[in-house]
Amino acid sequence: MLIQSKAFARAGLVGNPSDGYFGKTISFIIRNFHAEVTLYETPELRIEPADRDLSVFGSIEELVRTVRQFGYYGGMRLLKACVKRFFEYCSKHGIDLHGRNFTLRYSSNVPPQVGMAGSSAIITACWRALMEFYRVEIPKHLVPSLVLSVENDELGIPAGLQDRVIQTYEGVVFMDFNRASVEKLGYGIYEEIDPALLPPVYVAYTTQLSEGTEVFHNDIRGRWNRGEREVVSAMYQWAGLAHRVKDMILEGRGREIGPLLNENFDLRRRLYKISQGNIDMVEAAREVGASAKFTGSGGAIVGTYEDDAMFEKLRTVLEPMKVAVIKPQILLEG
Repeated sequence: MLIQSKAFARAGLVGNPSDGYFGKTISFIIRNFHAEVTLYETPELRIEPADRDLSVFGSIEELVRTVRQFGYYGGMRLLKACVKRFFEYCSKHGIDLHGRNFTLRYSSNVPPQVGMAGSSAIITACWRALMEFYRVEIPKHLVPSLVLSVENDELGIPAGLQDRVIQTYEGVVFMDFNRASVEKLGYGIYEEIDPALLPPVYVAYTTQLSEGTEVFHNDIRGRWNRGEREVVSAMYQWAGLAHRVKDMILEGRGREIGPLLNENFDLRRRLYKISQGNIDMVEAAREVGASAKFTGSGGAIVGTYEDDAMFEKLRTVLEPMKVAVIKPQILLEG
């Protein structure tokens, strides 16, 4: 038995970072990039390392490049934690698992350290592979919370539900993470949106690894927990932007959402300390008439553009800054 499962990169279109604070967001999948997990039956249970897990280097410069690109831990811990969490879920719910063993291996071409959810893509792909191998069915709306528990509970990685929801549902999804639903049920309210209703959108990401995700968060979590008015108000504003954008898209006014995306980033800029490289990327995109905001927490931006001429202008201004620009593939081809 050979199982190959994929999960894709994603872009937070609007509302982030309120997803971690009982807010609302809209995200879409980026099929241009994916993580893939391969599982096949073997006598022993084995998890194989990928390039980002290697500990032998040709030089000190190569070690530094690898750490900058993939961090210190690689992806094997994600797979180990996922297998453990899957087993515990099945045990808790009285699901009997057969006794056959397997080998897991993974690969990913999701650009690292730029806020396109590469780590959660690996875990989501692994969860799908395990479900298929053991023939376990889990309701779709529960899967994102289980994937999140791998990072939050097993590995102590702070994260929210948004990435795992869109990587489970795919397409375009409006997500309402209201406190009553999340705290009582463990999941939010997820509404799928027809991708054909979106205006033309682009995604751009830095290829300079030293200029990735923003590091300084100004203790936003602590300030929110303390009820600081500026932070609490910002979370309500981001959630409101997501709701307004959803309504506009559903009304056929998708080409009018650009100013709301800009407002999403401008509010973030007032609240967070953002690196100059990220600011330059946003401002360069806006100078040609496109809207621009972070796809996640920095290193990549998403926005709307008018036509192919404007898209080419985006490439012209961003590529000299070592920023790649793509048209995201949201739907399955064919």
